[in-house]
Order: sequence, then C-alpha cells, then structure tokens
Amino acid sequence: MAFDTLVFYVFAAVLVFAALRVVTCRNPVHAALFLVLAFLNSAGLWLLLEAEFLAMTLVLVYVGAVMVLFLFVVMMLDVNLTEMRAGMRRFAPLGLGVGVLLLVEMALIVRSSAFSADQVGDPVRHAADYSNTKALGSVLYTDYVYAFEIAAVILLLAIIAAIALTLRKRPETRYQDPARQVSVRREDRVRLIKMPAEKRG
Repeated sequence: MAFDTLVFYVFAAVLVFAALRVVTCRNPVHAALFLVLAFLNSAGLWLLLEAEFLAMTLVLVYVGAVMVLFLFVVMMLDVNLTEMRAGMRRFAPLGLGVGVLLLVEMALIVRSSAFSADQVGDPVRHAADYSNTKALGSVLYTDYVYAFEIAAVILLLAIIAAIALTLRKRPETRYQDPARQVSVRREDRVRLIKMPAEKRG
C-alpha cells in the first residue's frame, strides 16, 4: 500500500468517525468540536488532491470563523437540552426514514459508472509552478459564473432578511432610535446646579 493511500484511509476514517459523533453527541459543544475535527480532516483530503487553496479556505473560513461563531452562539444561548429532547421520540420514525433514504441514494451514486476505476483513475500530478487558485478562479468565473452570481444574490437576500427580522419593533424587544440619539441636546441630558461654596470654620 502506498503512503498517500494510507494517509487517505486515515483521514477518511477519522472524518467518518467525527461526522458520526457530530450527529450522535449529546452535548452541543462537543458536537461542534467534533465538527471542527471533521473540517480539519476534510482539509487533509483536499491537500492529498493537491487543492491547497480549498484546504486553507476550509481551515480559515470554517474552522477559524464559522465554528467559533457556532461555539459562541451555543454557549451563549444556554440551550435547555431536557426540553429539546422531550419530543424527539415521536420524530424518530421520520428521522430513520430520511436516514435510510439518504443511504439508498448514496449507495446508488457510489455504485454508478461515475465512480468506477476507469472513470476516476489516479489524481493528475501537476508541475511545481501550477496554481490551483488560478485554475479554480478561471473555472468559477467562466463555466459557473451564473450559478456563482445567483448564490451571491441568495446570500445577500438572506443577510437582508436576517437584519429585517432582527430590527422588527416587537413589544418585548429593546431597540435604539439613531435619529433621536443624534438630535439630542445637552439641555435634555445634563442639568447644571449652582450650589454655594462651603466655608470651613
């Protein structure tokens, strides 16, 4: 067995284990940490495929930013796990059905001709001056430019919707009015009181 094949199996095994622990872990903080482990092993698989830019993007963006945000939100919300698990058993048949359906779909995809040894083959080895960042950018902005722009518009709409939902004027929500803050005067906030000076005898 070649060394790169052994490294691939190690990364793949740890990735599958971490993904299973993300789903089966009871503590949400532990699940988020296992997701970090899954991302790191995915980055290792990208490195084996000589996709250094995608590997570094996965580490910097997902592990360095998104997962920190996940951990911050999970720890700040202080989720009551007892209430969350109260009605989980009645949804168990639906969850098992979806899981079986996904397994069947994955089995059909893996058994198709697209994953045969003749179609996949060995990874293409490139020269030392090859830039996968340049190759990825050229493909992304030529063959998939419309899909890329549509995804950007959808993300922009999601950001605007999140801001609009946050800024709704609900009775129980505290909010600030910037116009009133800007137009405030000193006389409205500060009152000067003149008091006679005390004389010590």
